[in-house]
Amino acid sequence: MKTNASQPLELEQRQGGLLSQPKAVWAIAFACIISFMGLGLVDPILPAIAEQLHASKSQVSLLFTSYNLVTGIAMLITGVISSRIGIKKTLLTGMLLIVIFAALGGLSNSIGGIVGFRGGWGLGNALFIATALSAIVGLSTSGTAKAIILYEAALGLGISVGPLLGGELGSISWRGPFFGVAVLMAIGFIFVTFMLPNVPKPKKASTLADPFKALSYPALLILGITAFLYNFGFFTLMAYSPYVMDLDEHGLGYVFFGWGILLAFTSVFVAPKLQKRFSVVSSIAAVLTLFTIVLLIMGIGTYNHSPQTVIVCVIVAGIFLGINNTLITTAVMQAAPVERSVASAAYSFVRFLGGAVSPWLAGKLSEWYHAETPFYFGAVMVFLGVVALLVSRRKLAHVDRAEGH
Repeated sequence: MKTNASQPLELEQRQGGLLSQPKAVWAIAFACIISFMGLGLVDPILPAIAEQLHASKSQVSLLFTSYNLVTGIAMLITGVISSRIGIKKTLLTGMLLIVIFAALGGLSNSIGGIVGFRGGWGLGNALFIATALSAIVGLSTSGTAKAIILYEAALGLGISVGPLLGGELGSISWRGPFFGVAVLMAIGFIFVTFMLPNVPKPKKASTLADPFKALSYPALLILGITAFLYNFGFFTLMAYSPYVMDLDEHGLGYVFFGWGILLAFTSVFVAPKLQKRFSVVSSIAAVLTLFTIVLLIMGIGTYNHSPQTVIVCVIVAGIFLGINNTLITTAVMQAAPVERSVASAAYSFVRFLGGAVSPWLAGKLSEWYHAETPFYFGAVMVFLGVVALLVSRRKLAHVDRAEGH
C-alpha cells in the first residue's frame, strides 16, 4: 500500500493497537530483529578478532566501515530494484545475501576477507531494511506512527540481542556470531517466504535520481545531516568503546545487551510520550545534547583509566539513542512529499556515510593521539548535529505540526 508521505498523519491512522498486526508484519519484524543483530553482533568479538588476526583497532573497525559504506550507497538502488521486482522479492534477495555473506565471513581467515564479506552483508542489509520499513508501514493495521514504533522495537531488540548472542558464541570462537546470523536469517527467510503476500508493485517505477531529488527538500536533507553527524558518536560507542572496557566477550555482550534493552524500551514507550508532549525537533535536540554529555564523560573516564565509567555510560546512552531513533525515523516519514521508501533510502544514504567514516576514524584517532580522543571527537560531531537541527528549525515546522497532531 503506497501513500504520499506529505499526507497528514491522521489520514493514515487506522484502527488497531500496536500488537494487532497481520502475520506478514510479524514475519518482517522478526527478520528485522535478525538483520539488526548484524550491527551489534561483532561488538563483543572486536578485541578477539584484533588479537587472533593480528590487526590494529582501525583495521578491525573496517568491519563497520565496509558494512555501512556499502549499505549507504546501496540505499540509492533499493527503490529501483523493489519497484521493478516487488517488495517481497527484494526482501528475500536481501535476506539471502545476508545469509551467504555472514557465512562467508565466518569462514574467512583474514581481516581483509572479513571486511570484504561484511560489505556484501551490507548490500543485503540495504535491500532488506529500506524495503522492510516501507513494507511494515504499508501492511500495518495500526497506522504509520505505531508501525514505526514496531519497526524501532525490532531494531532495538536486534541491537540488544545481537551483542548477547555475539558474546556467547564469540566465547567459543570469533567465527560463531557470523554463523549464528546466517542460520537465524535463513529461518527468517523461510518465514517471509510463506507469510508475506505478494505486495503489488507501484504503478511508477523508481529511478536512481529519486533519492537525490528527495534530498532537495530541505527538511529531509537536514534530518539526514543531523543523523550523519550523530552517527560519529553512535559508532564511536559501538566500534571503539569495546577496547577500553577491559571485558571479555561475555562481559561485552552483557554491557551491549543492557544498552540495547534500554534502547528498545525508550524507543517504544518513552519516545511516543515525548512526541505528544513536546515538539519533535526539541525532543531530538534535547536527547542528542544528553548523548553529547555522555560521550564527554566516556572520554573523561577513559582518560582516568576507569572502565566502570565507560560501561555505565554505554548502557545509559541506550536511553537517548532509543528515543532519538524513533523520533527521527518518524520525522523522516513526514519530511518530504515523496514515497516512504524513497525518503528512507535518501535519508539512510546520508546517515550511513557517517557510519562508514566514524568507526575507522575512531580507531585512527586513538592511534594518532590518545585513547580518550575518539569520544571527545564524537561528542563534538553530535553537538554539531544539534546545532544544524536548531539552526534549520523553521524548515522542519511542518514535521513538528504533523507529529504534534
